[in-house]
Amino acid sequence: MQVFLVAMILANIAGEMHWSFFPLYLQSLGADVGKIGLFFTLSALVPLALQILGGWLSDSIGRLQAIALGSLAGVLGYVVILTAPSWQWLLLAVAASSLCSSFVGPSFQAFIAEQSTEQTRGRVYGVVEGIYTVVGVVGPPIGGYLVEHFGFRPMLTVAAALYLTATVIRLAMARGARQSEASANVSREKPSLKSLRGNLSAMAGLILAGGLITWIMLADGVRDTAFTLGRQLEPVYMQDVGGLSTSQIGWLVSIASFTTMVLMMPAGWLSDKKGERVGIVAGFFVVAAGLLVFVNSRAFAGFAVAWGLYGLGDALIRPAYSALISKAVPEKLRGTAFGLFSTSLGIVSLPAPYIGALLWQQFGPAVPFYVPVVALLALLPVMWVKFKLPAASSRSREAPVAAEAAVN
Repeated sequence: MQVFLVAMILANIAGEMHWSFFPLYLQSLGADVGKIGLFFTLSALVPLALQILGGWLSDSIGRLQAIALGSLAGVLGYVVILTAPSWQWLLLAVAASSLCSSFVGPSFQAFIAEQSTEQTRGRVYGVVEGIYTVVGVVGPPIGGYLVEHFGFRPMLTVAAALYLTATVIRLAMARGARQSEASANVSREKPSLKSLRGNLSAMAGLILAGGLITWIMLADGVRDTAFTLGRQLEPVYMQDVGGLSTSQIGWLVSIASFTTMVLMMPAGWLSDKKGERVGIVAGFFVVAAGLLVFVNSRAFAGFAVAWGLYGLGDALIRPAYSALISKAVPEKLRGTAFGLFSTSLGIVSLPAPYIGALLWQQFGPAVPFYVPVVALLALLPVMWVKFKLPAASSRSREAPVAAEAAVN
């Protein structure tokens, strides 16, 4: 578990170093606001095709093996980023990075769930994701400093070196997992279209049943679409409207991540003690307040308050959401479930970045950030009523799983 987290932290420090400034990198290569919105809409196509596949492979071949495969694609993405002559070429880099996240993301969430009991799920997510959130504290300030003093490509070179180191660690972990399985005579069913169809059929039944999974899908689709309208335009807004430098933008992301890191563990405890919906509803209310502060700020102090609220909201939401989904689906479907959720949300929100850019150009820079506030406030009562698990007595208890057996 410790080595697993070290590799995740290294890889995602690299990601935070450049991803926080990717819209500005596109702008430096000649893309205007409309083209930036179009870029992120097109780049969302690849994850739609791969998230379910990544989650299913995680269930089939093992969490660590799936993460290792995804990391190799991530290395390819950095090669393209460093050599791309124009912003259009960066679509290939994002496609490779999407392949990486499609394999790593579902495996990460499922791996953490397997390290806990149902009664401690929120706390385990809180502890692990709280430690992991250090990537957002460290990565953006380093990235912003390197961009401001040396330019984008030197920053990307440093990020690529960090990611390559993480990939080497992940490959070693996957090899160790295979050797452990071989010595223990653990057999796996080979991935096949039949097993993929079986997993998808089981998930389709849960989604169409009209229960908790159905409402998570519907509410999350609306929420994700609203947020995606302005998410990729935030750095441009802070630079063009707020007059901030790249270093200041990096520090704002760091403020949010530090707040999340500090509060994630008590938020996980709150999820276990009071129920997942308490953290989810409270977190989204705080995020809505942060958006209102963000869009009305014109100085670093105001933006800092907004990003602090983002961090608080994120701390409340993440462990509760992960715990809720992991409890609502069978263990053997967790990887597929996390992949399917990401894919379904991506389909719904696919055109949102481009629509957000059009709203910016036609009605003003503030409009894409007000829409999520309205959507969130409308969703809060729905989440409070529908995001409830069945009584504990009606659900099976899960025994804790040792870290060494997590890939079995």
